[in-house]
Amino acid sequence: MKIFAKIRFYYGAAIITLIAAGIMVPLLFFFRSKHNFILHYFNKVIIFLIGGKIVTHGSRDNSTNMFVINHQGIIDIIAMEAAEKTDMQWVAKKQLFDTPWFGYLLKLPQMIEVDRENKSGLIKLLRHAKDTKENTNRVIAIFPEGTRTEKQKLLKFKAGTRLIVEKLNMKIQPVIITNSKKLLNEHNKTAHSSTVHISYMETIQVDGSDKEWYSHLQHLMQEKINEEHNKYERER
Repeated sequence: MKIFAKIRFYYGAAIITLIAAGIMVPLLFFFRSKHNFILHYFNKVIIFLIGGKIVTHGSRDNSTNMFVINHQGIIDIIAMEAAEKTDMQWVAKKQLFDTPWFGYLLKLPQMIEVDRENKSGLIKLLRHAKDTKENTNRVIAIFPEGTRTEKQKLLKFKAGTRLIVEKLNMKIQPVIITNSKKLLNEHNKTAHSSTVHISYMETIQVDGSDKEWYSHLQHLMQEKINEEHNKYERER
């Protein structure tokens, strides 16, 4: 069974590569104004072809400015794009933008680049986020942990998310994704048919009165992750 799970992983990786690089990038080159439809539609195709399903829980708040999401791997992004109709603007590290060919999946839809190795990176991130909030209808999507992890416990949240939210008075909606690494696990290179669960938590409006809101947010998200695992055996 483990051999079969390994084969499924490489099949899934091939499907993602083929559709992302062979179909989505060329379409984004020629139909940039249609990027939202292209990303949503073809990510749905990917989920279907690799044997996945998506179930959403909770109420999605249409007034939110930002999704704050836990992160395990590439399926988190694919699942959110497949489940949502929202035009999301993902925050991603500079190294991903510089990736040959695949970087266009971020550049062409004008996602937000953050350079963690540059001291001015946070200032640039804040400037881009401000422009998005004031001049577009896009919702910023960010992983506050800053990187993927295979652990159940959330990594300590990075400063970038807090900076954006506090400086721009953002209305945020935490989102918990579970079972995505069962569908495609980039850590141990296995894959299984699986249902990815996306849980929308209660929206938070940060107004500056609660100085501990960021640590409180991490605590709430960790509680939800623990609940998903303990009640339903869904891993994050």
